[in-house]
Amino acid sequence: MKLNQTDAVIHTEGLTKVYPGDIKAVDNLDLTVFRGEIFGLLGPNGAGKTTTAGMLTTRVMPTGGSALVGGINVVDHPAQAKRVIGVVPQTNTLDRSLTVWENLYFHGRFFGMSKQVAKAKADALLAQFRLAERAKAPVLALSGGMAQRLMVARAVMHEPSILFLDEPTAGLDPQSRIALWEILGELHKDGQTILLTTHYMEEADQLCDRLAIIDHGRVLALGTPSQLKESTGIDTMVLISIAGDPSLAAEVLTAELEGATEARISDGKISLGVVGVAGVLPKVIQIAAKHGYVINDLSVTEPTLETVFIKLTGKDLRE
Repeated sequence: MKLNQTDAVIHTEGLTKVYPGDIKAVDNLDLTVFRGEIFGLLGPNGAGKTTTAGMLTTRVMPTGGSALVGGINVVDHPAQAKRVIGVVPQTNTLDRSLTVWENLYFHGRFFGMSKQVAKAKADALLAQFRLAERAKAPVLALSGGMAQRLMVARAVMHEPSILFLDEPTAGLDPQSRIALWEILGELHKDGQTILLTTHYMEEADQLCDRLAIIDHGRVLALGTPSQLKESTGIDTMVLISIAGDPSLAAEVLTAELEGATEARISDGKISLGVVGVAGVLPKVIQIAAKHGYVINDLSVTEPTLETVFIKLTGKDLRE
């Protein structure tokens, strides 16, 4: 999508959070999110993603720096900031004493909607989020995926400028994850600005217009998913399952395969970064056979966001 570079809805300068024990969760974070984009914070558990989202949504008090959300300083005017944001936390915060429909209706009333407007909006959102048939059901009767969709519906009930989602698909089965992706895509088409935190590469790649890869509270790289993957300088990743010691085989392949730039071992498999793709598989087979290695499985894939993360940190994104 084409971003309006003058229309920032989130802007931080030097945003920092230090917890007791001198634990620096977020370290001097400068970040700008533009109106209408889906922006992702991608990183492993403990990278500072949730703390960053917490400060932007007034739930965590910064130690230093500043943060503007919708033009409002979240520290100086937290109540005002809450009116322009919608938040979907990691944990289920639905009111279990209310029905599915009532969770939306009373949320709207809390934000000043009239009875008529809140009723109409609740009905419309339940239809949009594929929950209309569950309107009168108790919250406890919902599956994990349904409950997550209801939390997103509740978060947008008062039509916030920015929607925050913290690990929105954690713990969901693949079908529920895809269903939620579709919902977020629909909101995005309607112009909703979304900031999400995730440690799922596929989620960030699929949903985000731009994303920041972070670790230890710092931004390591920022750009579109395509820009970040291109920054690796690798055209293709060759995945090799081999009989014998993969470390020795990786050394041989890196040394003898033209265009090979790097190799790493993960789960007993070799991931070989290569510049150029023409005839790469036959060449790998030829080199392996020359040195007496038997290849059990061989495939080619494009560089991933995890490739970017590994190049920046030397470790898996999942760690």
